[in-house]
Amino acid sequence: MDNLLSIVTFIPAVAAAILAIFLRGEDEAAQKNAKWVAMIATTLTFIVSLFILFDFDPSDTGFQFVEEREWLLGLKYKMGVDGISVLFVMLTTFIMPLTIAASWNVTARVKEYMIAFLILETLMLGVFMALDLVLFYLFFEAGLIPMFLIIGIWGGKQRIYASFKFFLYTFLGSVLMLVAMVAMFTDAGTTDIPTLMRHEFASEGFSLLGLHVVGGMQTLMFIAFFASFAVKMPMWPVHTWLPDAHVQAPTAGSVVLAAILLKMGGYGFLRFSLPMFPVGAEVLTPLILWLSAIAIVYTSLVALAQEDMKKLIAYSSVAHMGYVTMGIFAVNQQGLDGAIFQMISHGFISGALFLCVGVIYDRMHTREIDAYGGLVNRMPAYALIFMFFTMANVGLPGTSGFIGEFLTLVGIFQVNTWVAAVATSGVILSAAYALWLYRRVVFGDLIKESLRTISDMGTRERAIFAPLVAMTLLLGVYPRLVTDITGPSVEALISNVELAQSVAHAATAVAQVAH
Repeated sequence: MDNLLSIVTFIPAVAAAILAIFLRGEDEAAQKNAKWVAMIATTLTFIVSLFILFDFDPSDTGFQFVEEREWLLGLKYKMGVDGISVLFVMLTTFIMPLTIAASWNVTARVKEYMIAFLILETLMLGVFMALDLVLFYLFFEAGLIPMFLIIGIWGGKQRIYASFKFFLYTFLGSVLMLVAMVAMFTDAGTTDIPTLMRHEFASEGFSLLGLHVVGGMQTLMFIAFFASFAVKMPMWPVHTWLPDAHVQAPTAGSVVLAAILLKMGGYGFLRFSLPMFPVGAEVLTPLILWLSAIAIVYTSLVALAQEDMKKLIAYSSVAHMGYVTMGIFAVNQQGLDGAIFQMISHGFISGALFLCVGVIYDRMHTREIDAYGGLVNRMPAYALIFMFFTMANVGLPGTSGFIGEFLTLVGIFQVNTWVAAVATSGVILSAAYALWLYRRVVFGDLIKESLRTISDMGTRERAIFAPLVAMTLLLGVYPRLVTDITGPSVEALISNVELAQSVAHAATAVAQVAH
């Protein structure tokens, strides 16, 4: 299967085209057909993607399953995966059938809804597989469009405001990245990502507007890429679009946003920022570490003040992404392994938490924490699932949430003990807001009249949570499922970054002696 990556990427797009061309009407039968086409397509995508995982060789630190052909105006269509990207591909194909299953109660514009999610899956997979700079940018930016529509059409009362805020934040951040990409092409003469990872961009300092730029062009290009990826993560203080987007998005939209779309920022740091601009990364690492530590503490405190369940979990996501950026820019084995593990784990846990909110929102049509209380009396199965993912989100040993946080904290402790100390306080704060939410929603007496007839989870809802529970437990007790795949590629990345930084230091020292 020479074109395995392209097959996996474009199965959802083909299904979307089938829906757009052949499905007519808005009656119940047409709605059911749209849902089943989307479910079959996303499930098939996951099954085919398993061939990538089974045939993947973790000991090979290069790109595998590479497809390359001439494309547009001399550009190349080039796809491939390595130990860093293959797990993000698997996470995407794993989560998407669950989001379609969670959308079974949608009744408005069902065909268009399913088309939006199918197109979104193709674009997200393209981001993690693209090995050409222009191809990556097209996938990266085009992914905004279906998510913009999902929030803007099927969202809550403030959906228009939230969708435009989401679009403008992420789009404006990417404009600087586009400028940097043009500069990279001008300097290296290619848009091939593996070639660019080996290219040495200028790192000699120079003066700009009266300021001395340490790290030269590398620092400027790093900042340009950072502007895009930091918004996507999102990092503090450019995180404010995320709570609004989560609150207004439909349940499935929130799941995809938290589980997959946020990971594009972290993946961008790993694929571009560290390997291509190692000197620029070294210059700005102290700033990024402190921004991450502030994000963990600040957004955890803000989460404590929330009255909307989705908004609380959204701020929790920002805090958890703080651990990711810390781990990445620690640039050591534990930090980078932990950052990737945390992103994969967060995909399962945060996705499940938003699904938990969706379960009771479908019944009561409110996300206000004060509207609930005592749900354990009527929904024991729901209380158990919600408790499990609350504990995983806190980082309980035995769940995947613990491994990611522990590894990133070990990694950052080797680099900066003060940042590690501040970040560790986030573990306590996360327990505070997560358990506070759980106590108010689930425990206590069932005193609200509107909750007396609420029903527990049905078979479909339990089936959606089952694979998420399984993966959270499996990775919690056997983390080597992830680290064995990522480890060799991470080791190669670290050695390349350290080599490039040492060469730059030597060149700077020689220049100073000559001067």
